[in-house]
Amino acid sequence: MAKKRKQGPKKRPVKPGHLARSSGKTLRTYDMGALPIINRILKRMRLSKILEECLPPDDSRTRMSTHRGLLVLVRNILIAREPVYGVGQWAASHAPDQLDLRQDEVELLNDDRMGRCLDHLFDALDAGLIMRIVREVIEEFQLNLDELHNDSTSVSVYGAYSDAEEEGRARGRRTLAITFGHSKDHRPDLKQLLYILTVTNDGGVPVYFTSASGNTTDDTTHRQTWDLLHDLVGRADFLYVADCKLASSDNMNYIARQQGRFITVLPRTHKEHQQFRQRLLKTPDSVRWNELYTVTKDLVTKGQVFTQTVDRLSVSSEEMIGGDGFRLLWYHSTRKVEFDSRRRTRQLHRAIQELTELRDRLRGPKSRFRERKKVDEAVQEILKKRGLESLLLVDVLEEEKPTYRQASKGRPGKNTKYVKQVKKRFDISWTVDSLRLAEEESLDGIFPLITNVKEMTAEDILRAYKRQPIIEKRFSQLKTDFAVAPIYLKSVTRIQGLLAVYFFVLIAQTLLERELRQAMEREKIESLPLYPEDRACRRPTTRKIVDLFDGIQRHELGLPNREPEVMLTQLSQLQKQILKLLGISATSYGYSR
Repeated sequence: MAKKRKQGPKKRPVKPGHLARSSGKTLRTYDMGALPIINRILKRMRLSKILEECLPPDDSRTRMSTHRGLLVLVRNILIAREPVYGVGQWAASHAPDQLDLRQDEVELLNDDRMGRCLDHLFDALDAGLIMRIVREVIEEFQLNLDELHNDSTSVSVYGAYSDAEEEGRARGRRTLAITFGHSKDHRPDLKQLLYILTVTNDGGVPVYFTSASGNTTDDTTHRQTWDLLHDLVGRADFLYVADCKLASSDNMNYIARQQGRFITVLPRTHKEHQQFRQRLLKTPDSVRWNELYTVTKDLVTKGQVFTQTVDRLSVSSEEMIGGDGFRLLWYHSTRKVEFDSRRRTRQLHRAIQELTELRDRLRGPKSRFRERKKVDEAVQEILKKRGLESLLLVDVLEEEKPTYRQASKGRPGKNTKYVKQVKKRFDISWTVDSLRLAEEESLDGIFPLITNVKEMTAEDILRAYKRQPIIEKRFSQLKTDFAVAPIYLKSVTRIQGLLAVYFFVLIAQTLLERELRQAMEREKIESLPLYPEDRACRRPTTRKIVDLFDGIQRHELGLPNREPEVMLTQLSQLQKQILKLLGISATSYGYSR
């Protein structure tokens, strides 16, 4: 039998941030990733200095500067998206100098200490702090503030938060109500806060943020937001673009009286909207449409480029004056025709599913519906939720079924008396109103914009409003790239602090994208090979940049009585190109040049 070969100890790779020792030598490995790039943006924002000056003094429990702890959280969200309780472990794998920390401070980054940092941010959080940060960004990056876009989204939270269902006070400041409201996340089962954001047309850079109680309606937030933007811009003639909640008489007249300019969409609830739709139904030939422009995109198939029409946009030749005296323009979009049709079909499908489930409950032996009124209410709830009150015709059928029971207890006999009972049973049936459906289809793709701007053409007004989705992209990044919702923090003060941190993150992210894209435009570079298989990317994102630099490490070999030797992951040509475009020297990664 062959003698079993003696195996030596298994070699274990050195984990980032951990120390390995051998024969008097030490080896420490750190992740670098995109940290030098992120640090460059944060430094230009002067975020650390502003927070240091505005935050309250650190207490003895923190044992490290609050502003530096918050900046670690900002870096983490931009790069790794770890939850608050995982920030310490993430930081331990990175070079302390890249986090603006000492080695002993890295060990302090637990969830409790990060929570206290958020508390301190809440203590200082107000419009003044936000304005100071944004003004620094505007000046440093020369942002254009001629056109600003505003919108809101809901941030859902897990947990009861029974002590925060109403606005209150904590740490000497007002706290928001975490409660139910209109969920833009389509999560009516979760409580929420409202996240209100304003961005520039110049790169979609966030320039103002605030949060509000979960049951706040959008129409009540615009006047305060506009006043703050007026103060920020320093003049009233910037263009304020928002969705339909801006289109109240109070909001529009307020901005107009301040010499402000706005563009918004007119809701269906306005009488002008209904009047125009009725006119189209009765006399469609009375409205003449003038084509404004066509949106196209290039498709590459088998090496050949084909141009595909994405949208054709037209405007009614007849410009109107709304009830408040503002310009009212009617537009038609072929792309919106498809969108409206798909949405209606989807809503019809969901409503029919819900009506089918209701019918099954009504027919079941354990049905609890005993009154016609309750059935009608259940039907109307479904139709209203789907916006199909006039499109789906639902009939409620009522049937009486007699049943008999013994008048007294005991075994039944020939003299047993029975009491007759009549139970009501209900059923429903439905049909689609074909005439109403045809009318709805004929009105697909039509939408009205209202504005007080007189000097802009119909096309310019439409193009400005069509840039509104730039803010939807920021909300999408919040909830996908950064996973801002749902939030698991227990304290409302820490949640409000965390929402402010996400605002700082959004600014840094958009500035990085803006800087790179502007540099590409200056150098006449149409795309970078950032997609898999080196496919071209015309509009690089922060996420793509972070992914590209993932894996860059720094190794420090310590020798007795000698300065440690530093070994670095070799940068690729593409990585070097991006650093050059961003104006970042390779020395930021430790290279001599």
